[in-house]
Amino acid sequence: MKSTQAPSPSKRLALTMAMGLGLSLSFMGLATWSQDSLAQSYPTKPVKIVIPFAAGGPADVMVRAIAQKLGDTLGQAVVVDNKPGANEIIGADFVAKSAPDGYTLLVASDGTFSLNQSLYPKIPYDPAKDFAPIGKLATGQLMLVTRSDFPANSVSEFIDYVKAHPGKLNYASIGAGGVNHLASAWFNNTHGLQMEHIAFKGLPAAVQELMAGRIDAMFSVTGGVASYLDSGKVKPLAISGKTRQPAAPKVPTFAEVGYPNFDASYYFGVVAPKGTPNEITQRLSKEIGLIVNTTDFKAKYLQPLGFEAVGDTPEQFAAFMKLDRDLGAQKVKISGAKLD
Repeated sequence: MKSTQAPSPSKRLALTMAMGLGLSLSFMGLATWSQDSLAQSYPTKPVKIVIPFAAGGPADVMVRAIAQKLGDTLGQAVVVDNKPGANEIIGADFVAKSAPDGYTLLVASDGTFSLNQSLYPKIPYDPAKDFAPIGKLATGQLMLVTRSDFPANSVSEFIDYVKAHPGKLNYASIGAGGVNHLASAWFNNTHGLQMEHIAFKGLPAAVQELMAGRIDAMFSVTGGVASYLDSGKVKPLAISGKTRQPAAPKVPTFAEVGYPNFDASYYFGVVAPKGTPNEITQRLSKEIGLIVNTTDFKAKYLQPLGFEAVGDTPEQFAAFMKLDRDLGAQKVKISGAKLD
């Protein structure tokens, strides 16, 4: 009988390492296949987009248009779920605590991602840790508007009139600590104005009260008041931003009328719960970015509302939010706004 010599220790080590390498490569291949398969098979059921605003406002109109087109692209229904209240906190907290499977998304403003952590002593979600960024959808600018019979026709006249009537005039917002409340607080604090703040649950209600003459002024998203400008139902004084807006080309910028340092910009972004697979967030980012940047979509759903398309990557949006949280803290400090 022929004897078989056992391999030397060095050969056994080499064989073990080769087998381990082969298994590692196999597992890597399997993982890559699983990731690709996940991205290709997703979604297999309806996707829900939560927005922390009331139905009927400009953000709601934009998101519903995105949802319809995204549903066509994904081959599954994409439904919009309005969860307004508490300065976007209710909707944001709901999504933060949802399953990280790509079937619950959040579209919110810088109130959720950059401002609330500085406005409140404590919030139930962490904007830096509880979300997986997908992309920034659009940016916008706020317009200072007054009731039609307000006795001022320019920003400087507005400041003079309010100063002459301290505590006797009011301004509206769509929630304490929201972007338009913060813009008003910042503007008033900078110019020494004393006005009563009246918060509404949604922009349509605030604009109706403005047109009825029961609200004196407010900072509004362009799309919320643009259709009332030519008829004179509301009076525009100026809009934030470097250039005039296509939806309100006759309204000057604050810089044009002598206030170049006033910034009342905002943005909307989409996120998923932390832990959502990267393959899903990357796919959603790509598809949504394509939607908001089409010429037809911008003409129908962004420009009339005063929005400008962005559609960046998850990595770009994450880097932006990190910087914007620091800027948000500065805005809150300047405004003097604090909420319980």
